Amino acid sequence: MEDIGKTTVFGIFHRQAMPDGVMPVEEFSLEKYCGRWFEIGRMDFFWEKKSLTNVYAEYTINEEGTVDVKNTGFNEKSGKWSSYEGEARFRADNNIAALEVTFFGGAWAGYNVVSIDKDYKNALVYGRNLDYLWILSRDRSMPQSIKDLFLAIAKETGYDISKINWPSQDKEIED
Repeated sequence: MEDIGKTTVFGIFHRQAMPDGVMPVEEFSLEKYCGRWFEIGRMDFFWEKKSLTNVYAEYTINEEGTVDVKNTGFNEKSGKWSSYEGEARFRADNNIAALEVTFFGGAWAGYNVVSIDKDYKNALVYGRNLDYLWILSRDRSMPQSIKDLFLAIAKETGYDISKINWPSQDKEIED
């Protein structure tokens, strides 16, 4: 398979939206992907800073055809739940899992689903570079075999997997 980052207009235009050599999932179904995902592992994003646990994301297709994103987590320092709402959209082809997301009105960042099982139950997501990674599951836990597979993929890509934070998923969700 050719490297999308070097051989297509899509790849050249969006090179900074994903790590070099990465190919997002093809034949991706946004409808199957939408819903609730629990964060099993992550490389901390600035708003998480290791004090955020029980993180989950909810994705919903809106009337414009983009995706409403709501990230929620429990802040262990404050003892309170907090949420951030944003929007995601495809960067090009709606069948390739190369998206971008914003939480701050116009500052778009890469969101690339690079591995997902056929049932859309477990996913590995990369950000724009080797500083951002999420391991997601529809459940509050993930089989060790899938976690090991995702870690091997991330390590092969160049991620320092020792930096992954494994937040707990032990609190009841406030809906």
